[in-house]
Amino acid sequence: MIYFLVYLFLEVLVSVNISSAIGGLATFFEILFTAFIGITILVNFRATLMENMTAVSYNCIDLEQFQKLNLFTLFGAILLIVPGFLTDILGALMQFSVFTSMIVNRYNVKSSNCNTSFEEENILKKDSDVIDVEIIEHNTTSK
Repeated sequence: MIYFLVYLFLEVLVSVNISSAIGGLATFFEILFTAFIGITILVNFRATLMENMTAVSYNCIDLEQFQKLNLFTLFGAILLIVPGFLTDILGALMQFSVFTSMIVNRYNVKSSNCNTSFEEENILKKDSDVIDVEIIEHNTTSK
């Protein structure tokens, strides 16, 4: 509860200072613009989900990190929709995988290294030994 009150105080403080510096009309357009960006991110969330699924398949991240990264993307998009400068700053930071990875790795002790190039080389070596053959049977009967 105390964190929420501190957050509200900071939100009001930041929003009042920035909106008084840039003006009311610019503040209105900033609120509309970031809400539009947040809605666009929510609509195009499947691309981010596919990137994270690819990272899981290459063992760059584990399933727990996968869940957290997707939650940060969704939560960041919602923060962009909510009016306020501090929520917009936090929502924008949550959209970058560098910041969310730092947050996830800070609280997650076990992290795996991404060896996509090594894995791709092994896959290519395994596939180079395979010969693809198609067997066509001719069952023709002559009269």
